[in-house]
Amino acid sequence: MRKQTPKGTRYVARWRTPEGRSREQWFDRKVDADRHLAAVTTAKASGAYVDAAAGRVTFREYAEAWAERQPHRGSTAQSVRVILDKHVLPTFGSRPLAAIRPSEVQAWVSGLELAPSTVAVVYGKLAGILRSAVDDRLIAHSPCGRQIKLPRAHGGEVVPMEPREVRAIVDAAPAHYRALLVLIAGTGTRPGEALGLTSSRVDWLRRTIRVDRQLVTLSGQAPQFGPCKTPASVRTIPVPDAVLVELGRHVKRFEVVDDGELAGLLFRDEKGDPIRRNALGHMWRRAARKVNDSATRDGARIVDRTPHDLRHYCASVLIASGSSVKAVQKHLGHASATTTLDTYAHLWPDSQDTTRAALAAGLSGVVNDDAPAFGSSHRGSTVPSTGTSPA
Repeated sequence: MRKQTPKGTRYVARWRTPEGRSREQWFDRKVDADRHLAAVTTAKASGAYVDAAAGRVTFREYAEAWAERQPHRGSTAQSVRVILDKHVLPTFGSRPLAAIRPSEVQAWVSGLELAPSTVAVVYGKLAGILRSAVDDRLIAHSPCGRQIKLPRAHGGEVVPMEPREVRAIVDAAPAHYRALLVLIAGTGTRPGEALGLTSSRVDWLRRTIRVDRQLVTLSGQAPQFGPCKTPASVRTIPVPDAVLVELGRHVKRFEVVDDGELAGLLFRDEKGDPIRRNALGHMWRRAARKVNDSATRDGARIVDRTPHDLRHYCASVLIASGSSVKAVQKHLGHASATTTLDTYAHLWPDSQDTTRAALAAGLSGVVNDDAPAFGSSHRGSTVPSTGTSPA
């Protein structure tokens, strides 16, 4: 359609969105109007059409709806709520979705005064919401692309605790918590899984525990049992004798209540209440300060550690003993071997170490103990003792 205006002739392109809504846009040249209509027709046919009006929805409005429809469990939903309210919505809440630019996202990421790992989690929520907006065709592209640079953690690989550090933190913990810490370090259970352990899940004869739930402690709500993190987290774990002994001492020393919704819960605080995750964290920090202030701990220091590091310790012991990736995955309850490798691959011996050990074992019955060492001589010719070896 052509229209005469004080500024000259203008041309309008009119079309309907896939939802049937009428849209129009004016152009100074007919060729531009025709080109726009052709582009709209192609986008509608391919399913790539994005209504420009949809991008005017504010980030807050869309993020709230996004959070409501996520299948998050209580603890995860609460964590997402905290991230949105504290870190994301103050910056992007009032902005239309289509107005958020990659440069603004980068500036926001760079300004987050958080640990690199926490920045990654917070950024992941923003990226997930905007990716969903793309899927809903509210915006054509997400500003959270590969161009966004996240801070890198220094020495980001898991560094397992040493046995003396584990012993020190256990000794420094209050009596109610010691068996709990030994359980996590000796079985690799997640803290929530250990906090939810009941007497009914301990098989003293078979020396196993059944992990099929965890203790959920949401702010403002009474502690309750909830499902494990993933279906793969449901498992039966062999328990070392030392852990069983510690659990036996704990049960004899502290009363196990057999009534109520949390019947048989093994670990309770000094008041007899279930131990919340934040209480475990507070206890850990107090015990760590006690260890670090002591001069009689054989040099053990607890720095930048959490109760979850006891789970890493268990994994490192399994790997050092020769356990396979699949065995460690099953024991820890990881959803996939990829998760296990992403976290602990650097703890397994590399291929050269494995090959060298295999060859040494294979040659132990072939080469005499009193035979010259490899590198000293070969068929009567001397190999130079320069630290090199023949090709």
